[in-house]
Amino acid sequence: MEAKRRLLGMTLNELKEVASELNLPAYASKQIADWLYKKRIVSISEMTNLSAANRNALSEKYVVGMTSPSEFMKSVDGTIKYLFQVGVNAFVESVYIPEEDRATLCVSSQIGCKMNCSFCMTGRQGFNGNLTTSDIINQIQSIPEYEKLTNIVFMGMGEPLDNADELFKALEILTSSYGYGWSPKRITVSTIGVAKGLQRFLKESDCHLAYSLHSPFPDERLSIMPVEKAFPAKEVIAQIRQFDFSHQRRVSFEYIMFDGLNDDLRHAEGVAKLIAGIPCRVNLIRFHAIPNSPLKSSNTENMNAFRDTLTKKGIVCTIRSSRGEDIFAACGMLSTAKKEQKN
Repeated sequence: MEAKRRLLGMTLNELKEVASELNLPAYASKQIADWLYKKRIVSISEMTNLSAANRNALSEKYVVGMTSPSEFMKSVDGTIKYLFQVGVNAFVESVYIPEEDRATLCVSSQIGCKMNCSFCMTGRQGFNGNLTTSDIINQIQSIPEYEKLTNIVFMGMGEPLDNADELFKALEILTSSYGYGWSPKRITVSTIGVAKGLQRFLKESDCHLAYSLHSPFPDERLSIMPVEKAFPAKEVIAQIRQFDFSHQRRVSFEYIMFDGLNDDLRHAEGVAKLIAGIPCRVNLIRFHAIPNSPLKSSNTENMNAFRDTLTKKGIVCTIRSSRGEDIFAACGMLSTAKKEQKN
């Protein structure tokens, strides 16, 4: 028997195709979208403005498809890491980060990752598939804190622009009037610089961009990020320069600081030179240690000196506060542990 398809994660155009297939009224697609994304129902039987016959027809082939997290861990600082099962022995994570004036959810876009960055636990898993739009939206909509969310960041497991088609459908649902109706300014997409996906994102989306830099020097960046060979930082930044980030849309450069590797003033000068003239922010990030890695986080003194060097050059630079270190803080750690437990 063919498995029923999930309605959650379908765009309005896809819901129109569903309505047409089942001979539902044309307006039914908008009604279904309203139930899915505004009322957040979990069963087709709750769609009470569809006739009983139409609900039955819909139920024969489709389900809403919203599923709860399989596990969660809560930090002493209020951060909550959620684990979602997305297949046989396949898991992804999302992280809820509450602050005084905002509540951010960090979501995943892939099961594992192809990019194999040496500092990333997710990369060690290898690549096990793209998440569907339904999987992505489910991470957002199924958590108890959904109503509190003010921001979404695509900085979880995987490379979002390596899964561009599903990412763009998720962004449409998040920002369209038939979906969540969020401003694109509440959403940030992080990338290591996949050229084709980045070009599409820069042209088609108004969401914020975060670029993972981590070293201004090609040889050093290559030593920790193999993607430097295929998508050199200089070329990616040249691509970013072609677009206007001087108004509401922002670009930030993410920079994980490793002790003795990329955290001295020579690196700060290199970053300043590389991004000179781009209206942007640099976020300095403490490294969350992962098992069997020689990498260590930079100390506070070096991070402050790095920040101050960029600030003096007119670059907005902040040191991101470390969150959730007591709950498998590094991205990919909880899902790796769960997968190993299952094995």
